[in-house]
Amino acid sequence: MNHNMHALTNFHQITPNLGTAGMPTRQQFSEIAAAGYQVVINLALVNSPDALQDEAELVASLGMEYVHIPVIWEDPRTTDVALFFENMQRHQGKKIFVHCVLNMRVSAFVYLYRVLRLGTPTLEAYWDVLSIWQPDEVWTPFMHQVLIEFSRQNPTY
Repeated sequence: MNHNMHALTNFHQITPNLGTAGMPTRQQFSEIAAAGYQVVINLALVNSPDALQDEAELVASLGMEYVHIPVIWEDPRTTDVALFFENMQRHQGKKIFVHCVLNMRVSAFVYLYRVLRLGTPTLEAYWDVLSIWQPDEVWTPFMHQVLIEFSRQNPTY
């Protein structure tokens, strides 16, 4: 493991192929590429604190694929989650780095992905959320809603 990755805000290595964090600096994107990540998924907005306006170009110049799914903090949508799942699925088998501003949005989306798509036990996946933050009155009901809606669409047997 590249020790520089731990300098990233709220960095969390979920699996060997999945890392999450808050907003990387320009220099940290080089370290992310050096750590072998092939895909960067950004859930922050273009006007989020410390957002790099040329993030797409920077990521591409480092040889990584870039996906931007802007998730409004006060108003996350199930369509955002569906798009996130679609991109996680599309890049399965690749080393994926997912970030937002503080890894709060990301921790919720990755939790939902792990529970609904990877079959990770809910409590196990939720510990990773709690290691970063305690979901609030917007995100707790949102996460419950997604769990209910998505498990109805794709029951796992």
